Amino acid sequence: SGLCNYADLFLFLTLPLYVAELVGLLSFYKRFFWFVYNFTLAYNEMMKEKKRELFRNLDKFFPPKGSLRILELGSGSGANFEHYPTGCRITCIDPNPHFQKYLEKSMAKNDHLFYDSFIVASGENLKAVEDNSMDVVVCTLVLCSVQDTQKVLQEAKRVLRPGGALFFLEHVVSDSSTWSYFFQHVFQPFWYYMNDGCDTTRATWKHLEAACFSDLQLLK
Repeated sequence: SGLCNYADLFLFLTLPLYVAELVGLLSFYKRFFWFVYNFTLAYNEMMKEKKRELFRNLDKFFPPKGSLRILELGSGSGANFEHYPTGCRITCIDPNPHFQKYLEKSMAKNDHLFYDSFIVASGENLKAVEDNSMDVVVCTLVLCSVQDTQKVLQEAKRVLRPGGALFFLEHVVSDSSTWSYFFQHVFQPFWYYMNDGCDTTRATWKHLEAACFSDLQLLK
């Protein structure tokens, strides 16, 4: 089909990048992640109302005493901090240690929050976080780039206290009858390298359904 032909062409064009990543020569780009940082700033501004709507119910999960404990998976540059209620305690997880300087800028700007730690780890391995220790886990634009989506969701459930909640915002594959679906698949090879392994062709909602949370609300 035409889609396969175009996708194969772009896959071929990114072959040098694939080889460089395979032998470890591409890892240096994480130090100069200005593209994703600036993209995040622009995207966060564009999605401000969506995020405000998503996080407006965080107050419901405050414990009777103390602060709301939030674990943010793939915290990146801290683009979500401005949407969190005053007094929250934030633990940040990200596999890229070079994001820390961007996080510190966001922390300084959002001094209504308390920051516990920045942990360099993948979402599949949260061994540094205790069982039932978080009120909320936040995961925005992360499940598109993890290696094992189901494992990440299992870890999120493990660290959440009974009655806690996972807040997520993800881009997913479009309906196969749309042009969006076509372009997602054609440009995916380039998008992967430009956005730290992001895959826009995942049907992420299927993994969320399979994770068996007690209550799942999916909104478009």
